[in-house]
Amino acid sequence: MNSEKLCEILQKENLFLTGGAGVGKTTLTNEVISILEREGKKVAKLASTGMAATLLGGQTLHSFFEFGIASNVEELEKALKLSISRKLKRLLESIDIIVIDEISMVSADLLDMVRLRLLQADCKAKVLVVGDFLQLPPITKGEIRFAFEASSWERFGFRKIVLKKIYRTDDQAFIEMLHHVRFGHVDKEIHDRLNSYIKPIPQDLRSFTFLFGKNLSVDYHNKMQLGFIDEELHRKSAIVEIHDKRVQPREIERFFEDARVEKELHLKVGAPVLFTRNAWNYYNGERGIVLKIEEDVIYVQKSSTSIVKLERQKQSKTRWVEKEKNGKTEFVEEELFSVFQFPIRLAFAITIHKSQGMSLDDLIIESNEIFAPSQFYVALSRTKNPARLTLIAPRKPWSSLIYANKKAIEFYSD
Repeated sequence: MNSEKLCEILQKENLFLTGGAGVGKTTLTNEVISILEREGKKVAKLASTGMAATLLGGQTLHSFFEFGIASNVEELEKALKLSISRKLKRLLESIDIIVIDEISMVSADLLDMVRLRLLQADCKAKVLVVGDFLQLPPITKGEIRFAFEASSWERFGFRKIVLKKIYRTDDQAFIEMLHHVRFGHVDKEIHDRLNSYIKPIPQDLRSFTFLFGKNLSVDYHNKMQLGFIDEELHRKSAIVEIHDKRVQPREIERFFEDARVEKELHLKVGAPVLFTRNAWNYYNGERGIVLKIEEDVIYVQKSSTSIVKLERQKQSKTRWVEKEKNGKTEFVEEELFSVFQFPIRLAFAITIHKSQGMSLDDLIIESNEIFAPSQFYVALSRTKNPARLTLIAPRKPWSSLIYANKKAIEFYSD
């Protein structure tokens, strides 16, 4: 399924784009958004979490649909936000396409709230939801209820498009193992296959990226490993440009937390780094070594012959505002503030959560920090070259780390 064909279908139907890790969901979604926006379509780019929304270049569902802190329709009513505002109604009337990324993290209640707002505005926009229900589930205090369990799921009438070809690796045996792990299936063969990746941890860790479940472990490991490099420490602070004076400092702080942008990047010549974005000469998760550090330029060596000259790149927080254009009022996306930072981070360690979308070589997974359904699958599926994968032996059986939500398994079994 190519992006042009997807755009063509999206003009007529609501779509659910799914598939396992590494099949290109994010790449295809971004291509679709680019095509639609070039055609002059107004596209609302949304997600349930701040991190997913920031990576998509959009907003959270709660912010866009004015839900406040409500997590269901009853709470929306208690907070006196059940009625739609005039501004949101006008905005929804002007939107052509609504993209919701990481649909696995959208609860049934949240999807019902989205449909309520669309009905209130008599919104005719087509909806594209993207994600894999066998990855990260909704964050909730009570029982997990996925978006596909909502009464609104059937009413949206999503046409399901499943991407199957894995682009991250071409190792067929590893791809087969990933499939079993995705569905939480561990038999003796999978158990033995996973054990084969348990190897001694080398003393020199500069060439490896650790995947941890916890931020504290990542920060500690990065700091320790950077300390072993006997070079001058450089601190590269992000530059913030505020375009709207009403922006609050806490909004900028939250943006740094959500985006894969370092507020202050600590680097040394010789330090290994990961690229955190895609460009013509590097990809998200690709590894390099810092060769030279100047005031506004960093040189990163990817291989013996390939050197990338990096400048700070821009990421912006936007919102939809009404503007006078060609004698009439219409909604446009406007930047609230922009953050400029080098698109790299230290490669010694990263959290599983922040590694989503990355393709990584020379990977070491700390299996003992797995604490959520499908988390081990997300970590394992970052692997670009299985021959260079190392697993730290878990203190518990593999079967207790590798599990998926039964309702999600049944959903994909239909």
